[in-house]
Amino acid sequence: MSDAESSATQPTPAEPIRPDHAVVVSNSIPLTTRTGFEFHVRPVEPSDKEALAEFFTHVSKDDLRFRFLSAIPEVQGALLDDLVDVDHEHKEDYLAFDIDDKTIIASAMVGASEDKSEAEVALAVRSDYKHRGMSWTFLKYAIDQSRKSGIKKLQSIEARENHAAIELEKEMGFSARCFPGDPTLMLLEFDLTADRPAA
Repeated sequence: MSDAESSATQPTPAEPIRPDHAVVVSNSIPLTTRTGFEFHVRPVEPSDKEALAEFFTHVSKDDLRFRFLSAIPEVQGALLDDLVDVDHEHKEDYLAFDIDDKTIIASAMVGASEDKSEAEVALAVRSDYKHRGMSWTFLKYAIDQSRKSGIKKLQSIEARENHAAIELEKEMGFSARCFPGDPTLMLLEFDLTADRPAA
């Protein structure tokens, strides 16, 4: 077969998929939940700001209140800036994407003290991606990354009525107690120097 014939029979390369908004998709890590749902995770980048704002419009009002411990109508302005303004050392926002690598479906913010003796973690998941085992798998990833970065203790502050999050965290090994000075909140803590949580 001549070169001309060979090239004529070769399929035309497909056009690359171009996301609707500029997001960085390199270095994403694939994770699979216990239900078999696959998603990708990577740290936030400044170019994610628009996509992150869109993500929070798909988080229920109750979950927004649980995430920010305040009744906010939407995530924008300085609050949104704070989510993408990370140093990847003491402050990190891990983003979970659907396998299209452009749809943000969850966010896990970790903010550590200067000496990394403790850090707070806060998780939010899109309403239409719940009940797929994501929260367990994503939180476990945040725990593992926090441990690798040298953080000693992970804390989560939850509204007492957020039963699903509290039960999940307790199942993963977090201890729970009343938050000092506020009976409407619970403080959950995970000792990262102890054994890893079950898979």
